[in-house]
Amino acid sequence: MTSPARTPASDASTPARTSPRTAQAERTIIANRGEFVDALHALRKGHVLVRVSEAAGGCVLDGSPVYHSYPTLARYGLIDEFHNPHGFAQARYFRLSERGRAFADRACAAWRSRPLWQRLAVRLVG
Repeated sequence: MTSPARTPASDASTPARTSPRTAQAERTIIANRGEFVDALHALRKGHVLVRVSEAAGGCVLDGSPVYHSYPTLARYGLIDEFHNPHGFAQARYFRLSERGRAFADRACAAWRSRPLWQRLAVRLVG
């Protein structure tokens, strides 16, 4: 008796397929522009980005989860990690870097200058 032919989907060496939305988010610089601007705005006000393990949900900023913005903030040096002696041992704490503050000032001003309908459209489509 011969064994059934193996298909690529059943082959363990084949990487898992990603959804088109996940693949697009990996290719774009800013996966969700509305969330990114919200994160910059909160960080400008002095709030702290807390990064916990991926299993625990990723990042939290001002009590809200941050799903997409952390990689971009970190990659472009917009945030700096700092030691928080009153925080949790496994958590990492970030605030805006000097470069990030200058960028956030420009980005938030540009965001506010857009018409309301454009800001709403960005919120709907990411």
